[in-house]
Amino acid sequence: MSYKILLIEDDLSMGFLLSEFLEDQGFEVKLCRDGESGLATLKRQNFDVCLLDVMMPKMDGFTLAAHFKALSPNMPFLFITARSLKEDKLKGFELGAEDYITKPFDEDELLCRIKVLLRRQANLGPALAPQKYQIGTYIFDYSRQELSYANESWRLTETESEVLKLLCQNQNQILKREEAVEKIYGKKDYFLGRSFDVFISKLRKMLQNDPSISIDNVFKVGFILNIQK
Repeated sequence: MSYKILLIEDDLSMGFLLSEFLEDQGFEVKLCRDGESGLATLKRQNFDVCLLDVMMPKMDGFTLAAHFKALSPNMPFLFITARSLKEDKLKGFELGAEDYITKPFDEDELLCRIKVLLRRQANLGPALAPQKYQIGTYIFDYSRQELSYANESWRLTETESEVLKLLCQNQNQILKREEAVEKIYGKKDYFLGRSFDVFISKLRKMLQNDPSISIDNVFKVGFILNIQK
């Protein structure tokens, strides 16, 4: 099977070099040189993973990422950019990026990170058998990435769904932060840990209608999904 990669990079030399490298590794690569053409391409075709720059003409990478999550919420994407400020990295992860790689970077390291993403995507297949969790007065349908309360329901992103599943599997027990980050992202990393914390905050807000539910911090260890009965 040949995986399809959408590469959005305005530096033509970098784009051609990276496309050639990835094609040599057996990937199909579509190169776009600005955000608008990248978005238009995604509307026409499906891809297994997207690599995008931040500083691009017509539409910057952060704006494009927000469109991606609305258009193709299950497609993993990562940033490849010269912007290395902590604030930029955190913003990238808050937008749902699986990784944030700063230029210059090692091509073999990038290849390893892409393979981790694709392995994780492939492993989701068997896990998508119907699985429902009762969380207080909420119902979490993992197979549909759907959280329901009373007559309302919300569609979760892939990462939100994975985080909530881990919390449910460890209900009323400590979910160790480092272990959870490694299960979800395939490695341990400070910025990935901060991204994980963002998803915890989002889930807290989603579950706030039921006062019997809380996601509590365990200092320097992790989190507990507590449900009072």
